[in-house]
Amino acid sequence: MVEFDEIVKTRRSIREYADRDVSDEDILKIIKAGMQAPGSRLGAEPWEFVIVKNREMLAKLSEIKPRVKTAPVAILLVANIERAFYKLHWQQDMSAAAENMLLEAVNLGLGGLWNGVAPTEDTMAKVAEMFDLDNENQIPFCIITIGYPAEGWENRFMDKFDESRIHYEKY
Repeated sequence: MVEFDEIVKTRRSIREYADRDVSDEDILKIIKAGMQAPGSRLGAEPWEFVIVKNREMLAKLSEIKPRVKTAPVAILLVANIERAFYKLHWQQDMSAAAENMLLEAVNLGLGGLWNGVAPTEDTMAKVAEMFDLDNENQIPFCIITIGYPAEGWENRFMDKFDESRIHYEKY
């Protein structure tokens, strides 16, 4: 296990994966990390997850989101609006879950990529159709790809700190 400070500093977007399976145990750990995210209200978290490992499904999904193609696993995060406490702020809950999942992937020696779906209407509609989602209450938020990083794509520190972006008391 990696120290949390190192996980945050070394997590990066992994866009290419090694041809290596991810264990069901690790996938479940990643989903559990997503479910540990803070939500707008305890018990009203909107997140649900669809795990995709089937190569044909991944290929079909890559027609919508091309970065899915080399991933051994894709996890679709779906916002179930009926369960959301704040019906207009579900994106915040979903974002917290997604980042938790990406950090857990690094913790497990894996890499991940946040593939945005919402709020692009066309992409949302295509993903919803592919997964038989109820367009009104089940909103596709993002697709997180998970896998072992391909050579040259390892998680590593990239200094993004920029003091000029810090403001005190007012902008």
